Amino acid sequence: MATEQINQQVNQQINQQTIANPFSLAGVGLHSGAAVKVEVNPAKPDTGRYFVQGDRQIPASLGAVTATVLSTQLQIDQQAVRTVEHLLAALVGMGIDNAEIRINSAELPILDGSALPWAEAIARAGITTQPNPRSHLKLNQVISVTEGDSFVVAVPAPAPKFTYGIEFPTQAIGSQWFTWSPDQGDFAKDIAPARTFTMAALAEQARAAGLIKGGSLENAIVCDQQKWLNPPLRFENEPCRHKMLDLIGDLSLLGSLPQAHVVAYKASHHLHTKLAKVLSEVS
Repeated sequence: MATEQINQQVNQQINQQTIANPFSLAGVGLHSGAAVKVEVNPAKPDTGRYFVQGDRQIPASLGAVTATVLSTQLQIDQQAVRTVEHLLAALVGMGIDNAEIRINSAELPILDGSALPWAEAIARAGITTQPNPRSHLKLNQVISVTEGDSFVVAVPAPAPKFTYGIEFPTQAIGSQWFTWSPDQGDFAKDIAPARTFTMAALAEQARAAGLIKGGSLENAIVCDQQKWLNPPLRFENEPCRHKMLDLIGDLSLLGSLPQAHVVAYKASHHLHTKLAKVLSEVS
């Protein structure tokens, strides 16, 4: 099924959806460097998106969030799964409400650093409409969370809409802003291709701290103070779009994207999920 057809379904769909056929992808974890295989299967209505690791089910919900440093981690008892945001963004962005995600490791594969491989796999698998209505998270007041000069604000709106701003002290990135809404855009074209990014100096610090063992120029865009080390970019504002991808993935932990205009500036997984928790309490 073409991604354009799926985008129409996402925008118009009032019932829940799952994938029509199972699919699997394999790769290495960004932080662990470990080989991992993920199998995504259709799921029954009202079961939501959830991970299965061994004999343990881990719901893709806010109650399971246990860590938000450089990625989002979900955990139930001793079973944890990390770097879930790209796949979750692809699922919610492509209109998948219910999915079983089987994983044989503790971290999802980074693939090419974007959500595009996931979005393309979902398009190939196809989508099945289910009889149960889709829930909609409505907001009746302005909600904000801040940390220093970083913030995420949610303003009531008739449909989900996102604005993201970033600012980095490097000429390659600088200041970027991007606004996007699911009902007027195409997730597979506008958001999914944006890859994770970093500055070379920060990458070295992360490696020294035992992180990004699976990171490379094949699964991230990296810059120094002046330029990108592995051009070309997929978008002029690819870093900003990737931050929006992360935001959408983190907000998917609500079950559905909020009917709000969410504006984020210099935010993080921590602030994304903090806003989501407040939204879950007041909506």
